[in-house]
Amino acid sequence: MRPEEHRQAAAALWQAEQTGKQIGLLSLRYPGMTMDDAYAVQAALVEARRAAGRKVIGWKIGLTSKAMQQALNIDIPDSGVLMDDMLFETGGEVPAGRFIQPRIEAEIAFVMKSPLAGAGVTRDDVIAATDYVVPSLEILDTRILRTDPDSGRSRIITDTISDNAANAGLVLGRDHHAVDAFDLRWVGAIVSRDGEVEETGLGAGVLNDPVEGIVWLARRMDQYGQRIEAGQVILSGSFVRPVEAPSGSVIEADFGGFGQVAISFA
Repeated sequence: MRPEEHRQAAAALWQAEQTGKQIGLLSLRYPGMTMDDAYAVQAALVEARRAAGRKVIGWKIGLTSKAMQQALNIDIPDSGVLMDDMLFETGGEVPAGRFIQPRIEAEIAFVMKSPLAGAGVTRDDVIAATDYVVPSLEILDTRILRTDPDSGRSRIITDTISDNAANAGLVLGRDHHAVDAFDLRWVGAIVSRDGEVEETGLGAGVLNDPVEGIVWLARRMDQYGQRIEAGQVILSGSFVRPVEAPSGSVIEADFGGFGQVAISFA
């Protein structure tokens, strides 16, 4: 893809978000699209958000579980950018019409106290750079159709990455913990919608250890001249399947001794 096509694709995604009307698959519009192209589209979309006055507050990691990778026929995670207008208070309410097709995932969020960068980042580096960890929910949305109505073709990884890795929002719990206070592989959550359990999972579902998700992100960012900054929030990846969040629903995630987090949808 040419740089102008990156900008055109990002403009289409931005318009879809503003209007609530999804666009067709970018992988069909640009059949030669690579993952580098997709990240270039994502970067152009972030610049559109910046131009609208929004600020970067962190990063999200997606497709960390084997099940989700197999669904998209890939073998690596992906990442997206968190902006300040995406942050919701736990127990709060998402206004009606804010998102197109919201879904929820439970994750462990890392809040950083120092920068993290480089191709040689290790888990020890991640632990040293982490201020605290906190239970969280990620709100997913898609500005791109999940399936092309004519061909029946589903979205692929380049569509997802371009669409900011399907990120739309995040909700952070109030319980802050030192990164070594829990064995994060065994931190789990019971995710309920309207009081009915929908999903359960353990942190080990994220690359066998959520810390490894941060390692992967720092190394990937190095390829694009980026780095994790102090104060940023990192969503380390979901260990449950996405839960649909239609209008009127209440989503709660009980992480046991690790804490709780909830959000409702008007």
